[in-house]
Amino acid sequence: MEIAYLLLAAIAVSLVSAQINLRLGSPVLAIFERWLRWLIFAFGAAHICQEFHLIDRPFWALVTVFVLIWFLGDTLYNWLGIQALSVSPLPLFPRYVPAPGGEEWPVQPRLLRVREWLRGQGFRPVQALRAEIGGGIHLRVAVYQDAAAKIRIHVTFLPQAGGAIAVCYSLISLTTDGTRFVTDNFYIPFAGFYPEHWFVERLPLRRSLPRMLARHQARIAREEIMPFTSDPLTDLNAQQHELDQLNTRLGFLNPPAEREEFGKISQAGRYRVWKEIWMLNYLGRSARYQ
Repeated sequence: MEIAYLLLAAIAVSLVSAQINLRLGSPVLAIFERWLRWLIFAFGAAHICQEFHLIDRPFWALVTVFVLIWFLGDTLYNWLGIQALSVSPLPLFPRYVPAPGGEEWPVQPRLLRVREWLRGQGFRPVQALRAEIGGGIHLRVAVYQDAAAKIRIHVTFLPQAGGAIAVCYSLISLTTDGTRFVTDNFYIPFAGFYPEHWFVERLPLRRSLPRMLARHQARIAREEIMPFTSDPLTDLNAQQHELDQLNTRLGFLNPPAEREEFGKISQAGRYRVWKEIWMLNYLGRSARYQ
């Protein structure tokens, strides 16, 4: 009975945390929910099997089996999602356009405080962009820049299930020799290849913009940073085009002539995406690829 009470308590905690995260859209809380659901499934199924004498095996052996069943089910679910994305008409590197309504921040105190902090640090709004990701849903990006035009901050608003809005940051600087330094906290899987002159540090669990800015400034402290000369729209779409071309050349994406038959993402690319999804969903880390 003690296990039953613990399971009921865990289910209650899972339901409460899920409701809270509908408002916060926190990847940290989402990771906690996923591990908790995994444990509830494994221990709950093992408990049911023992209580109703369905399987005559030790409790911990049953827990281990159901842990593996969850892993296989989760893998199948993600693999089908990757397959669906691969054959869908949605572009993996969408093209951005100016947002027709200009800069629009969700009316949430925690996000409005971020906007005020940016202004207090001397960052000014430069451009508001958006890109369609399917079904009339758009990624919205507010681009800010410091007075010297040496650091750009892309504030990206991600629509979540249940109407929540999550926010991610990408801090970008360019050096005089053409190197691009990027510090971001995206938890959307990428898993592809970056150009050799890009130095990308992804910190999915770091949600504080001040800490991210401090980290980015530390990374570029000894570099000769040059001001941005192109507008954010031109620069961002050029990045998307470069990533598309590079990942096609290196085999992450299938050649355009083969995409109608085999999908956009190659078999090797699909494995990389699956690995990235699992690491982000359960470990909060982005897979490291050379």
